[in-house]
Amino acid sequence: MSPLLDVEGLRAGYGRVPILAGVTFAMADGEFLGILGHNGMGKTTLMRTIMGSLPATGGVVRFAGTDVTRMATHQRSRLGLGLVPQGREIFPALTVMENLRMGLAAARSEDRAVIDGVLEDFPRLVRLLDRRGGALSGGEQQLLALARCLCARPKLILLDEPTEGIQPSIIEEMIETLQTLRHRWSLSMIIVEQNLDFITSLSDRVLSIQKGRITGEVDRDRLLSGNVAMTMA
Repeated sequence: MSPLLDVEGLRAGYGRVPILAGVTFAMADGEFLGILGHNGMGKTTLMRTIMGSLPATGGVVRFAGTDVTRMATHQRSRLGLGLVPQGREIFPALTVMENLRMGLAAARSEDRAVIDGVLEDFPRLVRLLDRRGGALSGGEQQLLALARCLCARPKLILLDEPTEGIQPSIIEEMIETLQTLRHRWSLSMIIVEQNLDFITSLSDRVLSIQKGRITGEVDRDRLLSGNVAMTMA
């Protein structure tokens, strides 16, 4: 069976500064894949390059059998790729409902029923629909960013540092929500994260990224024990 996402020798950077130095990995349809690494190792650059908001300077990205390496971001979105960016990037001056409607921009039609369906899995947001995004807590903003992404009906979500600045109670709620969404929406997901509990709670496999390269699969027993001096498989 062909992988859902196949990344080969991917390179990217900012100006003349290279960040990704030949990233290669593949993931199956329905898989939740974790990518673990310290700050500055290229995690966010990898997410942005897969999504197309940062152009690749080398290598190939194939999604659902289609070469998307040179496609624009909106084209990738319509194929089923979605990004929940680091820092959430909601629209602070817009209400929660308006933010969700922005999530429909990548869809082929604006269907309020899609939003209603998403809100069934985000009951915390229902009472906040008229509140401006900038007035939400960090955790509520993260839930909104995830719900907004789901409005485009993605097949694969790229989730970048979702626990950054989030209180523990919301982190637990996010884990439960993502586990529910995985089965209800038949989602696949790449989770870029430094929170060991979060990434092990959700991921089928966890890869390590160091200096712009995937260096191997993290030994799960060591990860679950909290030993971050990782042994690579």
